[in-house]
Amino acid sequence: MSKDDKSTPAEAAPKKSKKKLLIIIVAAVVLLGGGGGGAFYMLKSKSTAKPAPVKGIVTKLENDLTINLADGHYLKLGFAMQETAAAGTEVVDTAEATNLAIEEYTGKTVAELSTEKGRGTAKEELLAKIVTAYTEKKVQKVMDLYYTSFVTQ
Repeated sequence: MSKDDKSTPAEAAPKKSKKKLLIIIVAAVVLLGGGGGGAFYMLKSKSTAKPAPVKGIVTKLENDLTINLADGHYLKLGFAMQETAAAGTEVVDTAEATNLAIEEYTGKTVAELSTEKGRGTAKEELLAKIVTAYTEKKVQKVMDLYYTSFVTQ
């Protein structure tokens, strides 16, 4: 019996050590792999991020627009477009922006446009459409809108 008692604890000890060592190695691989993957993702996303556009000239619509709202009301709207430096010094044609503004505001209610939140939402939606329309060959030509008049009746 003494041979079995000595051999059993001797065999059990290496098994525990191997098991602990295996767990430590697996945990280290997972942590290092996750950390390396996270670092790669963060570095990659920073390198592919577009720099913010630089302000260029401001182009104002020649005339304010009169737009039909819901329930027989009207909106007198004037705005200017902040172009990017990448667009150059040539003024962009405002015809498409005028059309997009008419489409965006036609049929809205005075209640929608009477709050700051409502005007802000409508402006963001219009700006998104204008930025898309005035982006050519991956060059963004317009970056912001400024209201020059906004009167509802």
